[in-house]
Amino acid sequence: MGIQIGGLASGLDTDAIVKELMQAEQVRVDKVEQDKTLAEWTRDAYNDINQKFAEFIISTRESFGLTDSSSGVLLNKSVSSLKWIKGANSSNATVAQVSARADAVNGTYQINVKQLATNWSAASGGAISENAIHGDRSNLQSQFALEENDKIHFEIATQNKSIEVFIDNITGIESNSYVQIKDKEGNIINRIDLEGDTSNISLNDLVKQINQTNIGVTAIYDETIDRFFLQTSETGLENTIQIIEYDVDGVPISGGGFFNKLNLQYNNNGKIENIILNTQYAGQNAIIDFGAAQNISQSSNQFTINNIHFDLKSTGLTTVMVSTNEDAVIEKITDFVDKYNDLVEEVNKLLSQKRYREYPPLTKAQRDEMKEKEIELWEEKAKSGLLRNDSIIHRTLQRMRSGLYEKVQGMEGDLDALTKIGITTQTYSSGSAGGKLTIDEKKLREAIRKDVDGVIQLLFKQPDPSITEETEKRENTGLISRLYGDLITGMKEIIAKAGPGDDSELYRNVNSSMLIDFVTNQSSISMLDKNIINYEKRILDLERRFKDIESRYWSQFTAMEKALASMNAQSNWLYQQLGM
Repeated sequence: MGIQIGGLASGLDTDAIVKELMQAEQVRVDKVEQDKTLAEWTRDAYNDINQKFAEFIISTRESFGLTDSSSGVLLNKSVSSLKWIKGANSSNATVAQVSARADAVNGTYQINVKQLATNWSAASGGAISENAIHGDRSNLQSQFALEENDKIHFEIATQNKSIEVFIDNITGIESNSYVQIKDKEGNIINRIDLEGDTSNISLNDLVKQINQTNIGVTAIYDETIDRFFLQTSETGLENTIQIIEYDVDGVPISGGGFFNKLNLQYNNNGKIENIILNTQYAGQNAIIDFGAAQNISQSSNQFTINNIHFDLKSTGLTTVMVSTNEDAVIEKITDFVDKYNDLVEEVNKLLSQKRYREYPPLTKAQRDEMKEKEIELWEEKAKSGLLRNDSIIHRTLQRMRSGLYEKVQGMEGDLDALTKIGITTQTYSSGSAGGKLTIDEKKLREAIRKDVDGVIQLLFKQPDPSITEETEKRENTGLISRLYGDLITGMKEIIAKAGPGDDSELYRNVNSSMLIDFVTNQSSISMLDKNIINYEKRILDLERRFKDIESRYWSQFTAMEKALASMNAQSNWLYQQLGM
């Protein structure tokens, strides 16, 4: 800006004059900064309501059991899998515990559990380290008193894969030892070379190698009792195991090898027998009678028949009763209506919130002169009503309301409208925007008792996949599913206007494709963000203009002061020459 000379010759308060002259320019900067702040506040207000829409969808879906977040990711589930619509009771829970899917048929079923599903298992018949050298079990050579050139070569095969272990020099440093995994055709999937001193390999090392391959078997060595255990990981006849042991030439042997030292035995229908190498073993299936359906075989003790889920506990008889859980259905619907009404009330308040235009965003100078509480109260009014009568939110609310009262096309029964199950809109009253739902519990219970499947279809029906036209698809969608779709449409409009904020992952949990249009069509920049960027550019331009104008004023006043100083000097010289 150069040297500023302020009033030395003129006696003027140049600094004050320049500041006063610059006030008009500062007003221009402040106005754009206020516009930018309003755009940011509006963006945040949109993000807040969109977050509430997302939380409503997610929380009600979770309440209905339509999503599963046990893995940390929300996964959609079908209505038929819901377990609160139908109740199932077992007269003997020590035989079987039961639950029913939504599509289970009401009735009473006689169940006879003849046999439980088991895995195949074997264990050492006695301690396996009796010949250990000096009692040392830290490695295979000492534990089993192996000779210097002894080799260990065996394979454990299941129905899909196998693990082959080869140690060719049990006491040597140099070896050609490996562990490899093969598919059921014998092709090698993975190979791990056991390099270095193989004399340090222990039985626990072999156990670790077997277990980490995930071929469908589990090995255990319990050092406290000195026993080795081997079993199939899953139950049922389809889960097989076969132990193959090879001699030095790679030829299968029937005994006398490494597994002979493990002394493995198994229970063969109550009789303890030694395992036979090269023989395939398997677990056993569960066998039940389901009413007149005899000897139904299942590979697991947990299975579903006729949409009734069984968890078998022991053999024996039990009676299973399936019926509609009226109270649970009413509770779920009531909870949804309460949450919907809360959302409607919140949206109505937002749309009718008073706007205080006489409270613009504070400038920096104004904030510096105010106390913290005064700023808080001012900004509370300044932020009020930013979304008053907002077209996007109003349109979304209207779409939600109308969607709930339009009939569902393609229904199998006569329950094709919300009013037919006792749910209506509250009467409009003074001071209320209306739109909340009320429940006639008696009528709802009657509808559930008469046709619970129709009630659930009315709420959650999915359109036929062959329907591609969006309007027709919406007409054939159940009311709650339709409501979710209407909300998602509104949320996408809000994201286009204000962006996702910090809630991108939340929105993806609502709908995996929520942000696709925003990314592809708008390059992830919302309309408000574009406005904010433009405001920032204008502010930079105005600030540069501000500095230029301020510099010009100072240059002009400095020139004036210099001229006055020169004139004063000349006047003083003349006075001196004239002797005055």
